[in-house]
Amino acid sequence: MKKLASLSLFVLVVGACGSSSNNPSNPDGGGVGPDASVDGAYTITWGPKVIPAGQENTMCVIKKLDNTGQLHIGAIHNVLGSVSHHFIVYRVADQPEQLDPMPCSPFTETIDPTKGSPLMITQKFDETLTLPQGVAFTFEPNQTIRLELHFINTTDTDQMETATSTFIPIADNDFQYEADFLFIGNPDITLPPGPNTLGPTYFPLPTELNGSNFFALTGHEHQWGTRVSVATTTGPSGSDTSVYDVPNFNWDEPATIYHDPPFQVPNGGGFRFTCDWDNKSGTTVNFGESANDEMCFFWAYYYPSQGAKVCVHTDQIGSFDLCCPGSQLCSQIFGN
Repeated sequence: MKKLASLSLFVLVVGACGSSSNNPSNPDGGGVGPDASVDGAYTITWGPKVIPAGQENTMCVIKKLDNTGQLHIGAIHNVLGSVSHHFIVYRVADQPEQLDPMPCSPFTETIDPTKGSPLMITQKFDETLTLPQGVAFTFEPNQTIRLELHFINTTDTDQMETATSTFIPIADNDFQYEADFLFIGNPDITLPPGPNTLGPTYFPLPTELNGSNFFALTGHEHQWGTRVSVATTTGPSGSDTSVYDVPNFNWDEPATIYHDPPFQVPNGGGFRFTCDWDNKSGTTVNFGESANDEMCFFWAYYYPSQGAKVCVHTDQIGSFDLCCPGSQLCSQIFGN
């Protein structure tokens, strides 16, 4: 059970992460309903809520859109408040609304496809995920949305926090492919003071994703992170092609790299990724959610959808690869 607990820690804290977009827009609006500044858009709001000085927590709201028909969402625009750390938007199965922010755990009941799946993760205060032409997330009538906000008030005064997510549809006639995304990471992090590197780590592409079109990637580390590099590869010792390697990588606002046209992973191959850090804390830093811990992972948006997946490679229990859903261990890790 200790081994499963280690993997559980990984998949529970991958939600403490952020992404960024290179294609920003600025729709206004709030509440639940069409956004007046974007034709046919819908905006829902987390909060407002007073965050006491020094408090860190993760809280969720569950709200329904008032769309009367099916929607195909081609862009999502998130705006965060001053004490936000990250913000996760989920499309979830029908359930009662929870309008007031309540404590919650990252990724709860969202790796089970019958219950829901995450759509976008945000760490910037203002960003937009723009999907390729004809690619979208499908919303059913009165779609239920879960907004999960991790906030940290490092000031000495209480702060009022609000976050919004705006869903911008495309015309039904333009829709061709359903979008989704893939998380991959390595929790084997033990960083003594000074420069450190983890990897290169090889992760085989899940077979059901063969032929998928990957159109955007984001790398993620915490405060000591200096670089995340990702390549596609033909195999464990095969030939690599770089798909993510950002000069002057900024851990606090990690760039999302868009690929137009999208790329595919070679059949029988996978991803190879490396994380670098410069640990200036003076003590050893390990894997975890806290700002004093570290992470090493990336996520990639792709189409056509074969479902959202969270995957991990670890050498703590031998060379071990796990993707959820898809493994018998997922129910033990997530409790679904």
